Amino acid sequence: LLIFLTEYAEFLHCKGKKFTDFDEVRQEIEVETDRVTGMNKGISSVPINLRIYSPHVLSLTLIDLPGITKVPVGDQPPDIEQQIRDMIMQFISRENCLILAVTPANTDLANSDALKLAKEVDPQGLRTIGVITKLDLMDEGTDAREVLENKLLPLRRGYIGVVNRSQKDIDGKKDIKAALLAERKFFLSHPSYRHMADRMGTPYLQKVLNQQLTNHIRDTLPAFRSKLQSQLLSIEHEVEVYKNFRPEDPTRKTKALLQMVQQFSVDFEKRIEGSGDQVDTLELSGGAKINRIFHERFPFELVKMEFNEKELRREISYAIKNIHGIR
Repeated sequence: LLIFLTEYAEFLHCKGKKFTDFDEVRQEIEVETDRVTGMNKGISSVPINLRIYSPHVLSLTLIDLPGITKVPVGDQPPDIEQQIRDMIMQFISRENCLILAVTPANTDLANSDALKLAKEVDPQGLRTIGVITKLDLMDEGTDAREVLENKLLPLRRGYIGVVNRSQKDIDGKKDIKAALLAERKFFLSHPSYRHMADRMGTPYLQKVLNQQLTNHIRDTLPAFRSKLQSQLLSIEHEVEVYKNFRPEDPTRKTKALLQMVQQFSVDFEKRIEGSGDQVDTLELSGGAKINRIFHERFPFELVKMEFNEKELRREISYAIKNIHGIR
């Protein structure tokens, strides 16, 4: 009970070590990032696995992906944008994954990288949850009401607005409780968001994510279970074949050799017929090359040959008689 009431964190790369000071957790993330990517803004697709135990949080699994970098800085390669894009796609393309598309309110939603990428893999917006940040930094006289009411670029799961700590708040060690109170006050006092204040903010986002993730797991579990069962049956069948396998058995070696010869024969035949799965796009090969030689080079070479027709007919006559033998 004492352990549960105490908030602590564990890293996969620091097995057995419990972090109770969350400043140390932040430092460890920075140290591990520098260790994997270098000291100068490098990137890596290797995740840092962090698990947090606390009575004040809901059960959630989050993968924090980097934002798209347009211009390389530090040690980043020239194709940094494509590398980050590919990394993001690895995760969000999976059908059993929910996409949390985070967009700042002080930029045009139509230019959102997060929503653009989400749209590519989830065109119907079935797996995407929109999060709008920096609502407190919008120009005076503007608001994101239409977006948050899901009218501008609709998503089936809708949008939730949040107000995070500013860099000044973070540097000034403003704690999360104070930040959440300030966020709540912002939504309750803002004329454009007052009517939806109970559906805005970080605590509501946590609750929605927990509910939607639970529902999503419930929906995708049957198909996932079925896929795993079919894979298991396939592996069990393969195991059955090798159950009585004895490497020293000479018949095994003979069988293996025959299979290799047979496979070579099949591959060779495919190359001649041009029906293989690998097609050369640079030059003629296999059967096509033989075909060309017979239809182009061979007639040309025959025409060039000089021969005595009388002598040739005599040779052909003897050849026919010799082929008949005693028959």
